[in-house]
Amino acid sequence: MRSLDDTLATLEDELRSVETALAQPDVASDLTRLRDLSRRFKELSEINVAWNELKSAKDDLATAREMFNETSGDDRELWREEVNAAEARVPGLEEVLETLLLPRDPNEGRNVILEIRGAEGGEEANLFAGDLAEMYRRYAALRGWKLEVVEERESDHGGLDEATYLIKGDDAWTRLAHEAGVHRVQRVPVTEAKGRVHTSSATVSVLPEAEEVDVAIDPSELKIDVYRSSGPGGQSVNTTDSAVRITHLPTGIVVSMQDEKSQIQNRAKALIVLRSRLLKAAQDAQANELGDLKRSQLGGGGRSEKIRTYNFKENRVTDHRINLTNYTLDAVLAGDLDPYIDALMADQRARQLAESDGR
Repeated sequence: MRSLDDTLATLEDELRSVETALAQPDVASDLTRLRDLSRRFKELSEINVAWNELKSAKDDLATAREMFNETSGDDRELWREEVNAAEARVPGLEEVLETLLLPRDPNEGRNVILEIRGAEGGEEANLFAGDLAEMYRRYAALRGWKLEVVEERESDHGGLDEATYLIKGDDAWTRLAHEAGVHRVQRVPVTEAKGRVHTSSATVSVLPEAEEVDVAIDPSELKIDVYRSSGPGGQSVNTTDSAVRITHLPTGIVVSMQDEKSQIQNRAKALIVLRSRLLKAAQDAQANELGDLKRSQLGGGGRSEKIRTYNFKENRVTDHRINLTNYTLDAVLAGDLDPYIDALMADQRARQLAESDGR
């Protein structure tokens, strides 16, 4: 059985090989290879840095222990402090290295296509979808990500029937992937005359943005329809056929886009979303989950399939996957999602480490 040091030495050799490959002139013209090599270089560099830090800490600990055993008086106490500090540092560095050695999410580092839709609850569900959209806008701003509106389709009373955003950031996928699913709200709707609490839901799907090198789309396999854009209630927004509906014939995936006044812009945005949905479908197929593109994330959109509940009366937010409840609804809606996302990421790491130890 190979030791950890042997594995890390092999990865260090791979790092040097990848670095050499990146310096080759022909790599720059091969976008797929350049992207793959760059991502692998980043992964291996992080592992190598963590390994060197751990080796340095262990060397410091060995030196401190040796000096502690060889000295006396005040100097001995100083070395005791050095031993204690080094002993406290090593476990944390070991945990960092263990985490870096876990299998990487293939979508790590990608931008995100975030889709939000009202589900059960009629117009109240659409209003809640609007609240979620604003929450993610604020969260993106707090994280320093760039958020671009791909489409926002307003409902009759100021909510959102559907919204699609492109969120750009190095850790956007890593953090937002945990947001996919059914979000449930419990509150008194503005249309409720008797003050009764209603339960509604909205769905959030999170797709990795696909690059052109990831998914090749054959134009002959696309059916493209153009039509006149319409707003809430069906009224006409403009007088030209600027809205675009693209159907990918082999899979039946349909993407409609009408947010821009230009047919060309709507078509470009629709292709971005289509490409990302095709990438996700291919990944689902590899995981033997081919079917509804977002089935594993969204279920049927019903309230019973919730991942998180937002209770306005109690100012409470509960994430049902990790049984985490905080009474900070106002802060969460203002974009303070990190307490939940950090806990979900820690839970995922713990489960991965447990599986790794069990093998």
